[in-house]
Amino acid sequence: MSYISELRKYVGHKPVINVGATVIVLNSQNEILLNLRSDTLTWGIIGGGMEPGESLKETAARELWEETGLRAERFELLDVLSGSDLYFCYPNGDETYTVIVLYRAVGVSGDLRINDGESLRLQYFPLNDLPPLENRAEYVIPCIRNILCC
Repeated sequence: MSYISELRKYVGHKPVINVGATVIVLNSQNEILLNLRSDTLTWGIIGGGMEPGESLKETAARELWEETGLRAERFELLDVLSGSDLYFCYPNGDETYTVIVLYRAVGVSGDLRINDGESLRLQYFPLNDLPPLENRAEYVIPCIRNILCC
C-alpha cells in the first residue's frame, strides 16, 4: 500500500500535499510519451508520488518502470512546480496539491509496456498536437515547451 493510501486512512478525502516525480520521455522525433489514465480517462505525463525513504530520482526511476517498462541512464532535473494550479481532485473525491519535480529521462531503454493498473494506453504525441490532458499535465506542458525551445 502506498504512503498516500495509508495517509488517506487518517485524513479521508481532505486535501494533502503530495510530492512526486514527473518524468518527460521524448522519442527521436521529440514527441512526448503520455499515458491514458485509468482513473480519469485523460492523458497524463509519467510520474507519481514519492514513498517514505525514497529520493526523488528513485521515485522517477520507479514510476518510469512501473508505468512504462522503461529504464533511464539518468534523470535531468528540469524544474520544480507547485501552487494552486496543481490542485487535483481524484474521481473518488481525494483532494491533493501536487509538488511536481520535473525530470527528463536520458538514455531511455527497454520495451514499452504497462506494468501497473494506472494506465490503459501509452503513446507518443507531438507537443503541438496533444490529446485531452489531465489538469496537472495541462499545467506542465507549457513549462516543457519553454524548456525544450530555449
